[in-house]
Amino acid sequence: MAGYDLVDVDNLDAEGPGGMVRKVRRALDVKAFGFNYFIFPPNQVGREHDHDDTNLEEVYFVVKGSGTMRIDGDEIELRPGRFVRVDPAATRVPVSGGDGLEFVTIGAPLDRLYEPPSWG
Repeated sequence: MAGYDLVDVDNLDAEGPGGMVRKVRRALDVKAFGFNYFIFPPNQVGREHDHDDTNLEEVYFVVKGSGTMRIDGDEIELRPGRFVRVDPAATRVPVSGGDGLEFVTIGAPLDRLYEPPSWG
């Protein structure tokens, strides 16, 4: 048995609203933290949300494209190579620019071990 798993983002099904989510955590069966890959078409507004109920801290890493992350009323520029960490209670929504936006989200609760959600 191999001590690793691998998956190419191009081989993952497009899921979630508008087919923008690639569920990498589920494909690799990662148990210690959550993460997914997002592919936003140009000028797309994501889902506004927070993680106050789960105390989940998130980090976003921009792979390509451009856009903004609206966090509690602030507009943060998103560009390739940028990391953005967001507190659980902060309200956030990603917005892609004219070239679209691809990013990875990584998250885990601050007060307990991560438990994968039932939805994937």
